[in-house]
Amino acid sequence: MSDITLVLDAIHRGEEQASERLLPLVYQELRNLAAARMFQESAGHTLQPTALVHEAWLRLVGSGGQNWKSRAYFFAAAAEAMRRILVEHARRKARLKHGGGQQRLNIEDLDLAAAPPDDKILLVDEALAQLEVSQPERARVVVMKFFSGMTNQEVADTLGISERSVDRHWVCAKAWLFQKLRETP
Repeated sequence: MSDITLVLDAIHRGEEQASERLLPLVYQELRNLAAARMFQESAGHTLQPTALVHEAWLRLVGSGGQNWKSRAYFFAAAAEAMRRILVEHARRKARLKHGGGQQRLNIEDLDLAAAPPDDKILLVDEALAQLEVSQPERARVVVMKFFSGMTNQEVADTLGISERSVDRHWVCAKAWLFQKLRETP
């Protein structure tokens, strides 16, 4: 077993200081995941990869009762935490955009492709919430692949399904999300 898995087992057993031993082992990989995710954001984004990692870490270890079965489960949980942070950040920025002397625009005149990155995150999150209701496993695949950059094999190991099923879920979910986003006025 890897050092990460051993420390995750120690956390599960409730050993004190175990989460402090975990951070140095996973920090660089979390930082790489955050940097890859932030690369898709606008250049002037106020949230930096390091801040995203730190906020995700606080959410992961601060909630208590962690039960990460493996390294893959831990990184899936980290991806979900990063997703929620980015969505919350986008929502905060969107609230600031409303009012304040800004001109109203007709939503029908806007093109999704021209939407600011924060708005795209909100649109994807709304569509993903709908997908979670009807197809929860596909939604989990999207979160793991899109927000953490996990490979099909890592997602398959985490979810306990075949790599072919992950690929099928990913293809179907992307098509469904694309259609939903095109329908968004």
